[in-house]
Parts: sequence; C-alpha cells; structure tokens
Amino acid sequence: MAVTSGMVPLGTLAPDFALADVSGHVVRRDDFAEAPALLVAFVCNHCPYVKHIESVLGAALADYPALAVVGICTNDAEAYPDDAPAALADQAQRAGWSFPYLVDATQEVGRAYQAVCTPDFFLYDKDRTLVYRGAFDDSTPGNGKPVTGAALRAAIELALTGQPVPEPHQPSMGCSIKWR
Repeated sequence: MAVTSGMVPLGTLAPDFALADVSGHVVRRDDFAEAPALLVAFVCNHCPYVKHIESVLGAALADYPALAVVGICTNDAEAYPDDAPAALADQAQRAGWSFPYLVDATQEVGRAYQAVCTPDFFLYDKDRTLVYRGAFDDSTPGNGKPVTGAALRAAIELALTGQPVPEPHQPSMGCSIKWR
C-alpha cells in the first residue's frame, strides 16, 4: 500500500549521521560540509516506486556535480532481504547511482529524518536547513506520466543557487519504510 511523505517543516536542520555504505565505508553528514546543498534520499531495492524512477534518478543527479547526495536504506533487511547491502550494491550499479548508498541498520537515521516512504527526498541548503521535501515528479508506477524528475530538479537548481524553493511541495509517494 502506498503512503506519502510526512512533509517535515521547512527550515528543519539536517540530522547528523554516520553510516556504512554498501561496501562498509563509513560516511558522515559532515563529509559534505563544503557542498552548496545536500540531498538525502531514502530509497531501497525492493520498492516498485523506487524501481520506477531509479535510472532517471541516477541520470538526473549526475547533472549536478556540486550537489552532495546520499541514498539511505532504512528498511529492515532481515524481513526484506532484497534490501540487504549486497542487493543494494547491485541496485546502485544497475541504476547508475554514483552517490554513496548507506545502510541504516539501526533505523535511527530514518527516524531522525522522519522518513516515511521510499522514495523520500530531503534537500538541504548550504547551512543544512531543509528547503525541499517531496516528490521526484508526477510519475508513479502505472499512472502513465513520464519519469522526468522535474520537481526534484527544479528544487535542486534553486538550492544550488541559494534561492528558496517555493511551496507547495508535492509529497513523495511510495512504499512505507519497513520498520522493525
């Protein structure tokens, strides 16, 4: 059953994190301190909503080399083995993701960010305050609309130039986070 993102208040500070990526290397939020913007994307391998956008997501984010990006999988990998690190590594390769793909095994980071679904996007400015939370675009599996990334692209372009992202922001829609 599809759920929508929680629409965390704009201006919220990005919670800290220190998580291992799919190869075991620890990545921290502050590793990206010099970047003009940070995108935190809660994604996973098994969700049809993520699969629907994954290749376009990889291509879209490649267009913004100044943008810091991390993907985080918060799902319970014991209950959902398709979201275990090896499967996530396969997904990143298949989708052309060049950003770090992190494993939130304790689920503490997902809770701190108030992630609700996959995909769930949180875009922060240079001061790491939330400037956009919402959808990739208007496309969902089966609705026939093209996958473009238009909503997220527009937000990224504004954030990278220090401009506000006007509301309303359309909530993201996807599979619920698989909490323990």
